[in-house]
Amino acid sequence: MNQNTWHQKHKESRSLGQRIADGVANFVGSWPFLILHALWFTAWIVFHAEPFPYGLLTMIVSLEAIFLSTFIMISQNRDGERDRHHAEEDFRTNLEAKKEIEKLQLDLSRIENEKLNRILELLEKIEK
Repeated sequence: MNQNTWHQKHKESRSLGQRIADGVANFVGSWPFLILHALWFTAWIVFHAEPFPYGLLTMIVSLEAIFLSTFIMISQNRDGERDRHHAEEDFRTNLEAKKEIEKLQLDLSRIENEKLNRILELLEKIEK
């Protein structure tokens, strides 16, 4: 019985763009990304790829920041959507559990009342 959780179903329903945004956001938030950029900037400056004040590097980094922030926002929006879906599923589960608990309480109350009635009947028979 291979049942997917709501999280797995939600993850599998992502569009190609959402999967790309998640992949980019995951990579950007990693040490390899930081190290790669530190090496790239160091090489750019040390090997004099362009003279100071590094106009081309500044433009490249600015464009990269625009695209990365967009990918990160797409990924965060999808995470927010997933969290809302999770909250809705939790709420639905809680409502179902509440109904089950209320039913169990009624059943237990009924059983308790039946036991008390039976005890009273037995006591009445003993008194007679």
